[in-house]
Amino acid sequence: MNHSSFERPTEHYDKRLSPIDEQICALLKQRKYISNNNPGFPPDESISNWAKKYELYEDYLKTLFGTMRMEEQLKPRIEPAGFRKHLPVLKSLEIDDRHYTVTFIRQYENASVLQLLIDWDGTNDPPIHLDRKFSRNHFELFLGEQYECRQESGGGSTGHYRYKFVVSPPLPDDISGLEFTFKEYSDVYGDKPTGLEISMQVE
Repeated sequence: MNHSSFERPTEHYDKRLSPIDEQICALLKQRKYISNNNPGFPPDESISNWAKKYELYEDYLKTLFGTMRMEEQLKPRIEPAGFRKHLPVLKSLEIDDRHYTVTFIRQYENASVLQLLIDWDGTNDPPIHLDRKFSRNHFELFLGEQYECRQESGGGSTGHYRYKFVVSPPLPDDISGLEFTFKEYSDVYGDKPTGLEISMQVE
């Protein structure tokens, strides 16, 4: 259910730092509230000025603010457990010679799992090198505010790709009227939409 356990880098801790560290946590909460949970990233000029003013390295500050963008990726994850049944979906849509398909949903006691399959004629595609293979775009799944959807994995080869999503709480067994909306982004933070949106409604 959680990421791999974190190992303390050192046992050393000066207790005089505790009130400062608590202030940092309070400021992080305040920053999260003001930004409406959209952390962004400070302009380069601001980072440069702060580095000089507070005698810190610019790359250190960039790493610090970059880490603030990772909260969603580091939240505890629901791992599907207690398989129950398969729900057939069999919905498909073609956009720009690419076929997008959701075939079925795996129902678990604590979550639902589905895959977005993408197929195309890959006979004229260039060979997939490692640098291209691991720079695929990112998809997000939207099913309504009551559901948390995360892309768990993705993989494929020439002419075929698949994205796996975990949904919690689990979807109802009767999915009539349910609409799957997949949005494509060129980054994992959802800041750079490509404009591609795929919607499939179950009748």
